[in-house]
Amino acid sequence: MTSISFEFYPPKTDEQRAQLDRVAEKLKSYAPAYVSCTFGAGGSTQSYTAETIQRLSQQHGLDAAPHLSCVGGTREEIGRLLDQYREIGCRRIVALRGDLPSGMGHSGGLRYASDLVGFIRERHGDHFRIEVAAYPETHPQATNALDDLAYFRTKVEAGANGAITQYFYNSDAYFHFVDETRKLGVEVPIVPGIMPISNFDQLKRFSEACGAEIPRWMDKRMQALADDAAIREAGADIVANLCRRLLDGGAPGLHFYSLNLARPTQAVLKRLLG
Repeated sequence: MTSISFEFYPPKTDEQRAQLDRVAEKLKSYAPAYVSCTFGAGGSTQSYTAETIQRLSQQHGLDAAPHLSCVGGTREEIGRLLDQYREIGCRRIVALRGDLPSGMGHSGGLRYASDLVGFIRERHGDHFRIEVAAYPETHPQATNALDDLAYFRTKVEAGANGAITQYFYNSDAYFHFVDETRKLGVEVPIVPGIMPISNFDQLKRFSEACGAEIPRWMDKRMQALADDAAIREAGADIVANLCRRLLDGGAPGLHFYSLNLARPTQAVLKRLLG
């Protein structure tokens, strides 16, 4: 099967760390190419991210990639984090602008993700493989789709090796985005981000905030189901079918947003792998 990867968020309590350990043990049986770890708005959990990366790497033997944001940190602070990640053996970085925290009118020493990519290359050359974000349904803060495509190209030209998309449930959006980037001369692999479905109402609220579209047919189907178990089963079928279409259409891999849960992702992979 084409390579897969999983995304976790950094736990803050002993209970959350134990939960992450259980999930990592279950998901690493799928031999992921790597796993990644997020951070909070404004870099509020960057210290937890570094701790989690070490845990995933040393305790679980996983190739762990930290998410690194240019929001809320100076060039010196970001530089120290990069040095730290290199020292603990990281060879991959997910480089993002990040969300501005409430009340903050500007970012830190680096304004855009493309600036962060360039900074990593300037400081560490080709040591890190750099992944950036892509938005098949257009970034919610973009002026328009063409500007968003041009900005994506800027991140690649700055030195990104590949991209992970925002999640989506319309495969045509992904294929159209890839086609349009190829017309601009962008040839890096663009891996679709996959969001398994567990709590559909929660997913709808989150999707409204981040600009991911929930197709009307999918919403109506979920509304017709009587209980949470039926919704989870239907969600796993929907996401597995999406993954098949993506892989059949040439997607280079799948990046699962696990949300530190094993069962929703396992349900999709069970259907996908047989």
